[in-house]
Amino acid sequence: MAEKEEMKTRPNLSLTALLSFIASFAIARAFTSLSPETTVRFSGYHIHHFWFGVALLAIGGWLGISYESKRVDRIAAILFGAGGGLIGDEVGLLLTEFGNYWTDLTYTLVITFLALASILIIVARYWQSISTEFTEFLISNASLYFGVFLLAVSVAVTLQTGNPDIITASSVFAVVGFIMIVASFVQRVRISRQKKKE
Repeated sequence: MAEKEEMKTRPNLSLTALLSFIASFAIARAFTSLSPETTVRFSGYHIHHFWFGVALLAIGGWLGISYESKRVDRIAAILFGAGGGLIGDEVGLLLTEFGNYWTDLTYTLVITFLALASILIIVARYWQSISTEFTEFLISNASLYFGVFLLAVSVAVTLQTGNPDIITASSVFAVVGFIMIVASFVQRVRISRQKKKE
């Protein structure tokens, strides 16, 4: 019972899996770059390392759901991340029908995955602080902040295109953003005057 209670308060294992993913991807990419002629062959077939990644994902996942142990869960996170890294290294090869291991698509997808995973880990770790800040943000001056964002993005889009439809749509959004900003200031002035009267 004490171990179950301890497991509820232990650090999130997603960071361990993410670090394992990054290390595995980097090692696989470095190995393949430094020694591209080294391959595993079995009965004339080239066994790509994403198959080892699939096996590690399966083993890590099975360990993670089968045992209630801090040590085993950490091992599962390491295996799961390492498997993901081996698959991630060959994602370009898989998506180009075994045509191009060196495609830039691999880097784009892995960087996108790492960014999203990092954001999710941060949000999970600091959810309480983030939700408090976001609530204060919405309560205080949400219309002002959203109006500034809408106006800035709309102006940037308008300046970068020659398409009349996009210019029209972004101009409408820019006007809406401007109105939101003005409305926010008007509301602030009204509240300030009411407080002075009281």
